[in-house]
Amino acid sequence: MLLLGIDIGTSSIKVAVVDAESQRVLSQAQYPEEESLITALQPGWAEQSPEMWWDHVLHAFDACKKTGKFNPHDISSIGIAYQMHGLVLVDKEQQLLRDSIIWCDSRAVELGNAAFEALGEAHCLSHLLNSPGNFTASKLAWVKQNEPETYARIDKFMLPGDFIAMKLTSTITTSISALSEGIFWDFQTNSVSAALMDYYGFEHSLIPEIKPVFAEHGRVSSPIAQLTGLAEGTPVTYKAGDQPNNALSLNVLQPGEVAATAGTSGVIYGVSDQLAYDPQSRVNTFAHVNHTEEEKRLGVLLCINGTGSLNRWTKNLFGSSVSYAQMNAEASRIKIGSEGLRILPFGNGAERMLNNRLVGVHFHHIDLNVHTQSHLFRAVQEGIAFAFRYGLDIMRSNGLNPTVIRAGKANLFLSNLFLEAFVNSTGVPVELYENDGSVGAALGSGIGAKTFSIPAEAFSNVKPLQLVEPSSTAVYEPEYQDWLYFLNKQD
Repeated sequence: MLLLGIDIGTSSIKVAVVDAESQRVLSQAQYPEEESLITALQPGWAEQSPEMWWDHVLHAFDACKKTGKFNPHDISSIGIAYQMHGLVLVDKEQQLLRDSIIWCDSRAVELGNAAFEALGEAHCLSHLLNSPGNFTASKLAWVKQNEPETYARIDKFMLPGDFIAMKLTSTITTSISALSEGIFWDFQTNSVSAALMDYYGFEHSLIPEIKPVFAEHGRVSSPIAQLTGLAEGTPVTYKAGDQPNNALSLNVLQPGEVAATAGTSGVIYGVSDQLAYDPQSRVNTFAHVNHTEEEKRLGVLLCINGTGSLNRWTKNLFGSSVSYAQMNAEASRIKIGSEGLRILPFGNGAERMLNNRLVGVHFHHIDLNVHTQSHLFRAVQEGIAFAFRYGLDIMRSNGLNPTVIRAGKANLFLSNLFLEAFVNSTGVPVELYENDGSVGAALGSGIGAKTFSIPAEAFSNVKPLQLVEPSSTAVYEPEYQDWLYFLNKQD
């Protein structure tokens, strides 16, 4: 039995076809090879075309088919993972009304802050588990306030994964997990937040039908079957944001388990069974993929917007001739601390863990007689690792104390230097796995379709590749404290 996983990333779309019995990847593809366009019409804005995502899905799936390693008709279910917090709007004909306002767009910060004040800190934190901040609900409020003609034509709002499921099935659904990540869900009443909907003046009809994450979210339509080669009626049985999906793909489902990623953004994601929240909403709590009213499973998420994006920016700065492997090799020849060069990696929108401030990237203590591009390469990775440490300390202050962090051996976790800086800055071992969001989405579809009798069965053949333990925490600690001094100066 074959499972199809689709991962709607900011940089690219990934597609994987997985054999359910062995959990072995039969075919996998990414499109495009170069990173997808993000449109910034004004500073702090970030938009992408959902039709671009769909076009890239078709290209990636076509590349998978061309390997000849599977028959599309043998795919029994489809799972979708997607970049979180984006806003997609369609009319009654399921036609797009505008480009998606994506996760790193900062235009709605002030609207969210005003909602936090008007609804009351105590209510927002105890009911929504977050400030409305810069999340999907506030993005929708921005459209209502600034583009009233567009708002008047909305039939349904969606998150990015909902849009791809709609294109496949012509059916629009959502989930409690999705609504919670948009800050629409009231955990005390276990329903859509009436207070938030009333405050923003949203019609309840804008909300799609609510389904469990692991459920049927529509079936592949006849036109799409003809277009793709999939069997008509193939069900979409799983949809989740990229970070809950990453946690699922690492079998992080139970309280106390923690996952991390360091791609375009950096995330630590821990699972809790408590309706807990950060008093300043610097880390955020959402319904995890396996959350129910009876058995609470909350994902506590720390996000750093500018991790891999800063590393990519640095690479591009020195031209196409410089590879990531070369950057890592050069950086490893520089001693810990980069000889005083400090970099704050916060140049990709408002940072939630810094109270939704637009801090930007900062370089400190550049010595023109000492520092080379190799120092810069190291200082970038150390600065990102120090940002993870800063965020993890916030999570620790809220009761999450991981003894090990699971991560996929991908993106920055491919760099031994970054791994060293991460584990020694945080003091927490990292367990590395062969891991990919599209594979996680495929396995999620198998859980939703009941191909697997229990979720753990989906990961029966998934084994850790490597355990990296701290060895130089005493050396890294003063370097982190010096970095922290410069961050605190930004207040």
